[in-house]
Amino acid sequence: MIRARKEFGQHFLEPAWVDKVVRAIDPTLDQDFIEIGPGTGALTRPLAARAKSVTAFEIDRELVPQLEAAAIPNLTVVGGDFLTVEPAKYFVRHTSNVRVAGNLPYNVASPILFKLAELYASGLPIDDATVMLQREVAERLVAPPGGKEYGVLSVLLQHVADVSMVLKLPAGAFRPPPKALSALVRLRFHPPAPAVNDRAIFAGVVQAVFTRRRKTLANALLAFPPAVAITPARALATANIDGGRRPETLSVAEFARLADGLTPQP
Repeated sequence: MIRARKEFGQHFLEPAWVDKVVRAIDPTLDQDFIEIGPGTGALTRPLAARAKSVTAFEIDRELVPQLEAAAIPNLTVVGGDFLTVEPAKYFVRHTSNVRVAGNLPYNVASPILFKLAELYASGLPIDDATVMLQREVAERLVAPPGGKEYGVLSVLLQHVADVSMVLKLPAGAFRPPPKALSALVRLRFHPPAPAVNDRAIFAGVVQAVFTRRRKTLANALLAFPPAVAITPARALATANIDGGRRPETLSVAEFARLADGLTPQP
């Protein structure tokens, strides 16, 4: 029996839930997949049986030889941390788009989602990513403006992806059961919408104001160190946004206007 390793945040999907997740992903025989964290292969096997190919990235070096020994058709196993390997090189010969699936460790789920967004922006043709996350993280991903769940993760990922909740999973769907509930979320990546003049400034503004989310925008913007002397008042006026509003009330499009107002003009 394979023991889940706490240091890797492992919680293996129970067989009763595998079919539900695979049906939600809906793989087809002409599609290439990246799987993040295959674990014991519970999702890997049915995914590989229904897809053209699966390239699975597994950080646990003890699980890699077991996955390879299983000789699952259409499967390539890559040992290593998905956050540090270069998955794009495994798809250089593919002309079709790639899909992503996985049961993401709770402790690194957000960095993995941002890595996927970076890979898409760098040219890896990712169609979508259907991944299992902690329910709290999933609710932040899909949150609209105005609520307590809406924050940095919501804005930065909704800027580059259409995000939807696909399936909610109880703790008993995994072995061992995690302390938190889970959800299956789908991200369909797209170019930044709306486009911004400087993506680093956009991300910096979003991160800065949400560190002071209880303050007004005029005060919260003081946490952002602009590259040039563009005052919060000037940026707010340029973006036509009331400085008395709270950060969580701004839409993604309004954050884009605000970031452009803080971006030096050429």
